[in-house]
Amino acid sequence: MKRVFSVENRMLVERYRQALEDAGIPCQLRNEFLGGGAGELPVNEVWPEIWVADEDEQRARTLLKELKAREADPGPDWTCPRCGETLGGQFDACWNCGALRTEE
Repeated sequence: MKRVFSVENRMLVERYRQALEDAGIPCQLRNEFLGGGAGELPVNEVWPEIWVADEDEQRARTLLKELKAREADPGPDWTCPRCGETLGGQFDACWNCGALRTEE
């Protein structure tokens, strides 16, 4: 197993873990409840971590790099193809009707 991501923000770790799982990369979340040990242990050692199988490491790292780049520049707003709602570039699904963003 290889650690591919770790940061203090548990919500971000969970979002990336879910993205990897959605892409078919099984993940293991470690240090999930270790935050209470901060102070007794080095702070970055208690951050939640995402681990993947050795054979999935490169694919996981590539996907995480793409996700980070997309978050840095989410792109232009888009219009939902189903209901016509205008949404920010950071959203992949319409908040109004649930339709997924289509590739343009």
